[in-house]
Amino acid sequence: MSLFTVGDLHVHYRGSRGRVAFAVDGVSLDWRRGEVLGVVGESGCGKSTLARAMLGLVPAAGGEVAVDGEPVQGRAGWRALRRRVQMVFQDPYQSLNPRMSVRAIVAEPLVIQSVPAAEHTARVDRALEDVGLPPARFAGRYPHQLSGGQRQRVAIAAALVLEPDGLICDEPVSMLDVSVRAQVLKVLMDLRESRSLALLFITHDLGLAWTLCDRIAVMYMGRIVEQGTAQQVIETPRHPYTQALVAAVPSPGRADGARLLGGEPPDAAHIPPGCRLHPRCPYRFEPCDTEDPVLYDAGGGEHRAACHLLTSASPSGSAPA
Repeated sequence: MSLFTVGDLHVHYRGSRGRVAFAVDGVSLDWRRGEVLGVVGESGCGKSTLARAMLGLVPAAGGEVAVDGEPVQGRAGWRALRRRVQMVFQDPYQSLNPRMSVRAIVAEPLVIQSVPAAEHTARVDRALEDVGLPPARFAGRYPHQLSGGQRQRVAIAAALVLEPDGLICDEPVSMLDVSVRAQVLKVLMDLRESRSLALLFITHDLGLAWTLCDRIAVMYMGRIVEQGTAQQVIETPRHPYTQALVAAVPSPGRADGARLLGGEPPDAAHIPPGCRLHPRCPYRFEPCDTEDPVLYDAGGGEHRAACHLLTSASPSGSAPA
């Protein structure tokens, strides 16, 4: 059953001289209860903008967000949504107020959402316990007294205190030392079990997505270009962009036939016609220059990819398998 659905979502940024950057350009996504969903792609592909738009933190130019099938509308609707779905940001050094104690930071969402004050102490204590920070030791501390891993646990506790159904985690361990990343990820996965949480991971790390996620959606230039189970997307990628991402991850003994992409992603204010990957794609053929592909069946079940080669053999017969 879907917890959260996004339909044809668009986010545009207007710059100087009338330039418009299409950061999110027609994304539709289904995030289910209790599921760990990964959204992966290169930096600048629109992952973090998508996450913020899902919570109304950046304005959408079009499309719809729905929770339990009910469209989110108006300030009251977004306020209610944020009780159901919370966000854990990338940088715990920037996301915590240095002037507030740990207890005040974790309790702040309760104040914003007008939860009765009588409930604050018990909720804050439970949230801190659940992330491995005993309140007797940590509630009175300030962010400068904590390590990076402890700060991110405080951020997770603040997201948990409203007892949401899901957490959107935007690169939650990328700013942490390697030695503590596994600990923070274990906290999140334990919370999935103990609190029946749905998790949405925004990440550029395919290994992390493969290890943790049930399903993966791959983004390129504001669009989802491939989606399916983690096994389908990582083991049998069908879109040339996904194949290049997988081929770029070191793996002893693996001999990939995929070719790495050349060049750089185009400017989001000047997206090419047709398939937006075609200027970089080694499998490019005539329809790619002019026809914008939809998500085609990529091999059964939920596996889909936006590539013309799934429906038409190229002249050289070199469609990726």
